[in-house]
Amino acid sequence: MEQTFYIVAGMVLLLTLWSLWGGIQWYALARRSRLRPPGFYAPRVALICPCKGFESGLEQNLIALTEQDYSSYEIFFVLARSDDSAHSVVKFVADASPVRAHVVIAGKPEDCGEKVNNLRVAVEQLDNTFEVLVFADSDGRPDKHWLEHLVAPLHDPKLGAATSFRWWLPDQGGFWSAFGAAWDAGIATMQGAHKNNFCWGGATAIRRDVFEQAAVRTHWTGAVSDDWAMTRALRFSGRHIEFVPECLTPTLRDADFSGLLEFTNRQIIITRVYAPSTWFGGLLYHLLYCAAFVLGLVLIIQAWIVGQLWLTTALILFLIALIVALKGLVRWLAVNELLPAWRHKLLTYAWAWTFLAPIVPLLYTANFFVSMFKRQIKWRGVRYHLLSPGQTKIL
Repeated sequence: MEQTFYIVAGMVLLLTLWSLWGGIQWYALARRSRLRPPGFYAPRVALICPCKGFESGLEQNLIALTEQDYSSYEIFFVLARSDDSAHSVVKFVADASPVRAHVVIAGKPEDCGEKVNNLRVAVEQLDNTFEVLVFADSDGRPDKHWLEHLVAPLHDPKLGAATSFRWWLPDQGGFWSAFGAAWDAGIATMQGAHKNNFCWGGATAIRRDVFEQAAVRTHWTGAVSDDWAMTRALRFSGRHIEFVPECLTPTLRDADFSGLLEFTNRQIIITRVYAPSTWFGGLLYHLLYCAAFVLGLVLIIQAWIVGQLWLTTALILFLIALIVALKGLVRWLAVNELLPAWRHKLLTYAWAWTFLAPIVPLLYTANFFVSMFKRQIKWRGVRYHLLSPGQTKIL
C-alpha cells in the first residue's frame, strides 16, 4: 500500500504543480486583458437573454444589460410562457430600457430544452440587419463595457465565437454558497489562451454568418445545453473559440446543500453527455486526488497505531493541499484584477477560494460518480433525460 501511495501521490503532485502553473498563466492573461482596449469593431448586435422564474437580483441583472456602453444593439428578453413569474419584471425593464428592448414568448419546447427553444425562437425572429448575436443569462450582472469587449474579437471573420464565464459570488452568504463559489471557480480557469475553450451561454458573441455556416440551430435540435451544442457546432466546423477574461460575469447566487448538489451534478452530467473527453480527464484527476488522500490517511492511521513514523506521509498530503490552495489564491488575485467593482465581496469570501479549494475535489468526485449512472437533470423546474447530445426527453 505504501508504494501505491507514493506512486499515486507523485502523479497528483505533478498534476497539481502543472495546474498551479496554469493558474499563474491565467493571472497573467487577466492582467493583460484588463489593459486591452476593445478596438473599433462595433457591428449591429442582437443581445438575447432567456429568462425563467423570479430570482434574487433579477431586475438589477436585466437593467445591467440595458445600460451597455455600445452604440448599436437591441435586447430580446425571451420567456417560454407569458404567465412566467419573471414576466412582470422583464416587461418593466424592457419598457424602461434606454435601448430598444423586446419581450418574446417562445412557447413550450417539444424536442429540446426550454432555454434552447427560447434562443431558437428568438434567433428566428431577427431581421437581417443584425450582424452579431450575443447571448446572456438572466442571473449575470455585467459591467457597462461587457458588450463592447465581448464583441471586439469578432473583427476577425475567421473566429468562431468570443466567450467568457461566470464568477459565482455568494449573495447573502453561508457555507454552502461559499463552497459552491469555490467549486465553480475551477471551471472558470479551464478557459484561457488555448484551443480548448468552450462557449458559455451567459457570455458568448458570434457573427450571424458564422452562426449559420456552423449550423448551430441544427446542433440545437434535441439539445438541452445551448452552449455545449454551440461548442460542438463550432468545433465540427473547425472554428476557434476565444476566451475574453475582461468579460468575466459576476453571478450573485446562494445555495443550500441540496441545491448545491443539484447544480454541481447537473453540470457534470451535461459535460459527460456533450464533452466526454473533458469529462474523462476530470474524472481521472479527481479520482487520483481523492485516492492519494484516502491512501495517505490509512497509512497515517496504521503508522500511528503501531508507533511508526507517519510524518513523511502527512507532509506529502499537506504539500498537495497547499499547492491547490495556492492556485485558489492566484485565481482570486486574477479575479480582483478583472472585477474591481466587486472587490469588497471578493475580500469577504477570499477564504472560500483558497482554504476550501483543497476539499473541492471531494465534491467533484461525488459529482463524477453520480454522472456515471445518471442521465436525468432538473433545470429551472423542468426535468430532462439526456439520451444523447441531439436527443433530450422532457419528463
